[in-house]
Amino acid sequence: MQHFASDNYAPVHPEVMAAVAAANDGAAVAYGDDPVSARLQHRAEEVFGERARIFPVLNGTGANVISLMAAAPRWGAVITSDVAHVHTDENGAPERVGGLKILAVPSRHGRIGPDAVDRYAGDLGDVHRAQPAVLSLTQVTELGTVYSVADLKLLADTAHAAGLRVHVDGSRLANAAATLGVGLREITTDVGVDIVSLGAAKNGGMLGEAVVVLSDDGAAAGPAGAAPSEAVPYLRKATMQLASKTRFVSAQLLALLGEPGTPTSGTPASAATPSGSAEGGPLWLRNAAHSNAMAARLRAGIEAAGLLEPGVGVDLRYPTEANVVFATLPRVAADRVREHARFYDWAPGETADRVEVRWMCAWDTTEADVDAFVRVVGAAL
Repeated sequence: MQHFASDNYAPVHPEVMAAVAAANDGAAVAYGDDPVSARLQHRAEEVFGERARIFPVLNGTGANVISLMAAAPRWGAVITSDVAHVHTDENGAPERVGGLKILAVPSRHGRIGPDAVDRYAGDLGDVHRAQPAVLSLTQVTELGTVYSVADLKLLADTAHAAGLRVHVDGSRLANAAATLGVGLREITTDVGVDIVSLGAAKNGGMLGEAVVVLSDDGAAAGPAGAAPSEAVPYLRKATMQLASKTRFVSAQLLALLGEPGTPTSGTPASAATPSGSAEGGPLWLRNAAHSNAMAARLRAGIEAAGLLEPGVGVDLRYPTEANVVFATLPRVAADRVREHARFYDWAPGETADRVEVRWMCAWDTTEADVDAFVRVVGAAL
């Protein structure tokens, strides 16, 4: 099936599948006390820094809820963007399960700035207000844009100055790093991020993500006032995110991050590189660089085909900085295209007869897929 619907549609990368098969070798201690998980912890320290502690979980919503619960007290609140996944697409899980108030602020192209912290800093100490405790950023944002290293540092510094911890929803963190040409540490640990929900399934994994605690500094939170790295193990079990056979989740993460002792990053290929590969880099980087390149090819193809005509043809909505293109086009044309390839409507268009759509590329998207899709869009218009 050809699709531009979601990178979750993509199959498991062969290297990840091979790692799962290799982990299926005899008995191993359950609940993460196995050799594969031990190697993953060692690798996390190499990738994110020696203070990093990694905890495999079953899915991204679980990773986000556990991270926020570990980073905030029971009376805490989470500052995030109005389009953040934790606010719009997790069925209220942070509130229902975590008991945390979401404080959503307007974003521009999915990004928020230090003023997001400033607007709620005055609530600190007011017993009548939910106490802001965490700044949660999505990298890549829900609209496909990327926070720069400098912007992340400024946001983290602002949050820390106000006494808040910083969480990153990194379901597509690899794509952001590939875009910026940096390693995972440079956009997390080195800019002051405290805790990360590390994605895997969207970048070649089978199932499972991870909570990565980067710092225990700051106000105590979690069960019995525990620091985040102490709280996560209990929260992971209490929220039904502890897999008995954790080794098979750890194996996937290890395949993406690389075995201990190997280079932690590489040189991502530019979007103009036909294959989009990052030769010699770890799998997370190779997959992300490729999917980014396919999205850039899709945008360039739409532009080169002369399909850009706001109000009549295609109107590209946001910068294409990772592996997704947002566009508006006539509803009737979108329905014609959908007869050939699946994708999702995102929002109403400029007028009732138009719709905003999301075209997502994945590690397995090919140049031929992209070029054929552009032709179908052109024919539908």
